[in-house]
Amino acid sequence: MSRRNFNGRTQIGALIIVISVVLLLPYIVQANGFRLLPQSASAAGQGNAFMAQSNDPSAIFYNPAGMTQLEGVQFMGGALIIGGTTHFTNSATGARSQGGLADSIASPPPMHFYFTANLKPVANTLDVNGFDRVTVGLGVFSPFGLKGRWPENGPLNTSLTKVDLPLIEVRPAIALKLTENFSLAVGADIYTFQDLIGEGKVVTQFRSSGAPGLPPAGTPIEVNGKDTAAGFNLSLHYKPCVSENSLPWCSFGAQYRSRANLSLEGKFLAGGTPIAKARTTLVLPQSFTLGAAVWPVRDRQNEWKLEFDADWTDWSQFKNTDVHLSNGSVIRLPRKWKDSFTPMIGTEYKWVDAILRNWDVAGRAGYLYSTNVVPHVTFDPALPDNDNHTVTVGLGFLCKAGGKFAGVLPCGEQRAWYSPAAIGFDLAYQAAIFETRRISGNRPPLTSPAVVNGTYKTVQHLGLISLRVNF
Repeated sequence: MSRRNFNGRTQIGALIIVISVVLLLPYIVQANGFRLLPQSASAAGQGNAFMAQSNDPSAIFYNPAGMTQLEGVQFMGGALIIGGTTHFTNSATGARSQGGLADSIASPPPMHFYFTANLKPVANTLDVNGFDRVTVGLGVFSPFGLKGRWPENGPLNTSLTKVDLPLIEVRPAIALKLTENFSLAVGADIYTFQDLIGEGKVVTQFRSSGAPGLPPAGTPIEVNGKDTAAGFNLSLHYKPCVSENSLPWCSFGAQYRSRANLSLEGKFLAGGTPIAKARTTLVLPQSFTLGAAVWPVRDRQNEWKLEFDADWTDWSQFKNTDVHLSNGSVIRLPRKWKDSFTPMIGTEYKWVDAILRNWDVAGRAGYLYSTNVVPHVTFDPALPDNDNHTVTVGLGFLCKAGGKFAGVLPCGEQRAWYSPAAIGFDLAYQAAIFETRRISGNRPPLTSPAVVNGTYKTVQHLGLISLRVNF
């Protein structure tokens, strides 16, 4: 191990504190609605516990203040592949159905793209004081999303047959290194709907139950809408414990994301024919995330990190999605969700030039535990949420100077500004196993309670891949 400017007792004490918090907090956790926490393979492999580390371009999502750790210009891009199934059994009739993604995958898959640029070279060229401590970044990703189907002729068809929420976020951010160990960042959160692939709007479909005010029973109904809204984010990154080689052996991070309201405007269709204009409000809740990391081992050939993050999301503001029609009618859709508090535990072990020469190889693992935020009375098959356990694993490979990516492309030969300094890729897998949800006392607005009441068993699988190029 490397020689550090701290004693062994200090290191052990910090490790005990992190582990103690990890063991205590799972007893007060709640889930995270339709937020998509995994936004890069490097973080997802560690159970999304990446707030305090944030040392690759996905810091733009997890902790923009961490961008000040990145040299030069860096790119990262990838995709999230989501699959899974929900099995439903009606408690009154015993009728069964299979929905959710129904053993398929979400298409198009949620994507993530990140770009960061340290302005130190610009500051040196222009001789501008202060710019050498600034890093800028731009990210495009999907922090909220929902997609699912239930059979058109199934027992839940008067509640839901299709839901699609293809929301994306564009985040420009700027980070300032106030000291060598402390950084702050501010950014904008611009939410909109992508229509390069897909419908580019929120879509909810179901079959009419024939209830008063609805078309004849069995008529296909669709409500859709779209909008663009903006919020902001604030973050910090702090490395109070630094070794002799200037690498941190502990670090902390925090990020606040503000609330944003999407005023969705679209159409109400019956049998494919527009009946009225429709509008509703979709609340994207504010959230606050904290993270703490410690490296029990960090020398020239090996690095071992343990991290614990905790996320609070203000889902109590998600009170309803009432649909207001241009004919004066209002479709009441109460939600009444609860706030969420989600802990994430992750670890990474990195071999620096130890397994492959001129390559860094990382093995990762993590765990999340969540409980549902959706009450029985407003439960919706669009989000069959319940207590769940998520386990994660991942691998990372970074090719540096002297190595060759895929055995062909040289890494780190910077003969020109466009030549890479490093090339890498990350892989991750997450398995989310939901405990059986037994719904009773449900009061849906458009169909009878007996339709939705029953048991829901859900398993989801998530795979991620991210590619990275450093200049």
